[in-house]
Amino acid sequence: MGSEEGCKVALLEHEARVGLGGRVWGESKKLWHIVGPAILSRVASYSMLVITQAFAGHLGDLELAAISIANNIIIGFCFGLLLGMASALETLCGQAYGAKKYHMLGVYMQRSWVVLFLCCVLLLPMYVFATPVLRALGQTEELAQLAGTVSIWMIPLHFSFAFQFPLMRFLQSQLKTGVIACLSLLALLVHVFVTWLFVYKLQFGVIGTAATVNISWWVLAFGHFAYTVCGACPRTWTGFSTDAFSGLWDFLKLSAAAGLMLCLENWYYRVLILMTGNLHNAKIAVDALSICMTINGWEMMIPLAFFAATGVRVANELGAGNGKGAKFATKVSVGTSVVIGLFFWMLIMLFHTQFGYIFSSSKPVLDQVTNLSLLLAFTILLNSVQPVLSGVAVGSGWQSYVAYINLGCYYLIGVPLGVVMGWVFHLGVMGIWAGMIFGTATQTLILALITIRCDWDREAEKASLHVNKWSSPKHEHEHKKEEY
Repeated sequence: MGSEEGCKVALLEHEARVGLGGRVWGESKKLWHIVGPAILSRVASYSMLVITQAFAGHLGDLELAAISIANNIIIGFCFGLLLGMASALETLCGQAYGAKKYHMLGVYMQRSWVVLFLCCVLLLPMYVFATPVLRALGQTEELAQLAGTVSIWMIPLHFSFAFQFPLMRFLQSQLKTGVIACLSLLALLVHVFVTWLFVYKLQFGVIGTAATVNISWWVLAFGHFAYTVCGACPRTWTGFSTDAFSGLWDFLKLSAAAGLMLCLENWYYRVLILMTGNLHNAKIAVDALSICMTINGWEMMIPLAFFAATGVRVANELGAGNGKGAKFATKVSVGTSVVIGLFFWMLIMLFHTQFGYIFSSSKPVLDQVTNLSLLLAFTILLNSVQPVLSGVAVGSGWQSYVAYINLGCYYLIGVPLGVVMGWVFHLGVMGIWAGMIFGTATQTLILALITIRCDWDREAEKASLHVNKWSSPKHEHEHKKEEY
């Protein structure tokens, strides 16, 4: 106890000595050590889907709509759930790393592989029966058929998520972010070459554009796996363990809560595209909205990098018993992300008539994109805050509570309001989107209030109990023997 009090006194003395500016600078360095590589890796990974969509857009409006529907509805539905379930590792691995229980990170990752692979198998019918699902959701027959074919070709991509997402969170939690960025850039180069080969040289058409994503994502997954098992993580990867199959039910419950929290966010704007598909002149509306959502998703990689970094920083500080450090990390992360959000808001406002040319040369589509650009700009600004607050929730282990908040704000406020504004007030896609922005704003305000009122010292105590609960008795015993 005396040792803990001595550490706290030393910490307070250090803070008084360096001052506020020094503390902000020190925290910013820690934050950008994660954010910088995370932005590169996320932009590179997302660019694979953007490049695929851009190639499809120059094949024709139907091909662009098919790739957009497959990416945003079928893959987006599964991606959101699997990404959310993998985020349980951000809590577990982050807090365990902060508490110096390094041996548990590899066990947690292997448990996540098992859980996510089983989830992938259960989600497989979404790809196999994509055509009848899309037809039932109101898409045209021609669009449903082509999008269904594209979805089947993307099944290997679906299974890569189960392998890749836990690996990234395992490495990210121990601050090995540089390798993630390097491998993502390598996979992007592979993707550009393979897409050019399949579409322009071999002329495989829209199926070729879909198939290229599979290759690129598996290059990424195998690269991270090779780095992990070939000796780069000696403290956290000790080989395959039967402990991966113990405690799976509790791990599944935590993963499900994390999955529900993030997938409700991820699905939200997929619902926007789905509802737009039921409007008059749906193909133009879907194409224009998909372009805006692609730009939004591209820029969203920056707030998502802050989401990841905030989760890691908060989890590390709470795991180390430093509640005030977690609070300060939250403030610095939110402030930095908002400044970046304002910059991109200004870019969209300045170039609102130009960015649509990246994806289409159709004048009706480009005119609709210009009309939607104001909503895109404010969505980007709002998203500079919301993901960071979600990162605080992940780092603190609040996933189950935030899942209820997301459900209420997004699907009981945002979606119904979008329906009313889109159809009752005849505002079309702009009304649908505006209503859903209000749902996001409500969720952001609630998360901000929860974060402001949080007792961080109590959260640090809870994190300590959490780490002890999830530790493997067998490995804990071996770890203690090694210390002596």
